[in-house]
Amino acid sequence: MLSAKSKNLTSLPQQKVVPGIRTLIFLILLLGLFLVFLLDLALGAVDIPINQVITILLGQEGEKTTWTSIIFKFRLPKALTAILAGAALGVSGLQMQTLFKNPLAGPFVLGISSGASLGVALLLLTVSTTAPTLLTNLGIISDFSLVIAASFGAASVLGLMLVVSRRVQDTMTLLILGLLFGYATSAIVSILLQFSSKERIQSYIMWTFGSFTGVTWQQLAILTPVICSGLLIALLQSKSLNALLLGESYARSLGLTVQKTRFVVISSASILAGAITAFCGPIAFLGVAIPHLCRSVFNTSDHRVLTPGVIIMGAILALFADLFSQILINQMVLPLNAITALIGTPVVTWVILQRNSKKSFPS
Repeated sequence: MLSAKSKNLTSLPQQKVVPGIRTLIFLILLLGLFLVFLLDLALGAVDIPINQVITILLGQEGEKTTWTSIIFKFRLPKALTAILAGAALGVSGLQMQTLFKNPLAGPFVLGISSGASLGVALLLLTVSTTAPTLLTNLGIISDFSLVIAASFGAASVLGLMLVVSRRVQDTMTLLILGLLFGYATSAIVSILLQFSSKERIQSYIMWTFGSFTGVTWQQLAILTPVICSGLLIALLQSKSLNALLLGESYARSLGLTVQKTRFVVISSASILAGAITAFCGPIAFLGVAIPHLCRSVFNTSDHRVLTPGVIIMGAILALFADLFSQILINQMVLPLNAITALIGTPVVTWVILQRNSKKSFPS
């Protein structure tokens, strides 16, 4: 029985896509990423010609000195943050969907986002309420303090989940516990909101909208190596994730240490999701939508293809979301999570319907 099932499932990672076509898809995606990156730098409250954007990026002087300032001080760090966020959330979502064999699993199913939200809520709704004058004078309530608070909250939940993952053998039990931790932290945030002032509630709500704008060059110097480390771990785990597609029992028969692999995958996904949440706020939907879209485009379940594909496609969609939030309404920036939901909902709906009709999602 096991061998027959295994024989059927082993065909999942190797599906009907000619390697040359797959390479062409990657080249098209890279070209699309470059074009969307340029558009994100060119369009906004002040439109800059694309040829001037390229000139400025090459280190030459633009026609207007203000254009150089706009690109290097504001738009370039924002675009680079969007690339990192899209790649990180997409890969984190891919790992969670494979680990839990759940097409609706996202990067925040383990409560990492809720932990980050709790850290920010404690800072904005408790500390800053009890000592607003002192904190303002010291400059403690700053963008970096929000990052530290969110990182501490996400790391706390991550540490708890890693300890639990060492003791719990069943993956579904781990998923349930992660959801419960998320509900518990959300409940604490709700209680804090109930006793906070309107100004502090407003600050917290603005953070929950998500944004790539507030990340500075100094913060990028921290965010970039963290995200790159998480992505590298995910790339190195591609074969292990392919084995998990066949089921934990079969993966063990292949010599895979399932508990160790699960620990590494959870660590990687949590680092990616936690870091982005800490620096950008909770960015919704990208982590769920991107893996589905990538599976549909490449027509494969092989993580050796999907992981780099998700990195590129995630960066493209994040840049699109940032671009649309800037240009849809003149002189107004829309909440990033509203744009990601508007993009992600039809994508996930269409892809799930397509994949269900083909019954090609690994289970």
